[in-house]
Amino acid sequence: MNRKYAFSPTLLPVLFAGLACVPTGVQAQDNSATTPKQDHILIERGKALLGQYQCGSCHTIPDVPIARGPVAQPLDAWSQRSYIAGRVPNRPDTLARWIIAPQSLVPGTAMPSMGVSPEDARAMAAFLFSLE
Repeated sequence: MNRKYAFSPTLLPVLFAGLACVPTGVQAQDNSATTPKQDHILIERGKALLGQYQCGSCHTIPDVPIARGPVAQPLDAWSQRSYIAGRVPNRPDTLARWIIAPQSLVPGTAMPSMGVSPEDARAMAAFLFSLE
């Protein structure tokens, strides 16, 4: 049986997101085991970093008191979301890449690059994925 598939050019950024230029130092998520205490420390660090990088200027973020921005999507229940920016599969390693260089995953997005290091981005992603 010969099937023809419809293809939409608007899906190209999504299909090739994994091939996009990734800033130096960005690596896939480390799957090594961590202790609950290490996880807690990483999550708390990520929470503090979201305030430090002023993500709350645009986003409302639960448990981050200064994060009451009315401009962008609220980040509550982040772990329940399927996509980042409605286009990129929502996984911790991909979220860290998004935080570092959003334009590399979704060209033209309104999300700015804030100069976040890969280590800081992993912590911020850990906190966001703790939000259920």
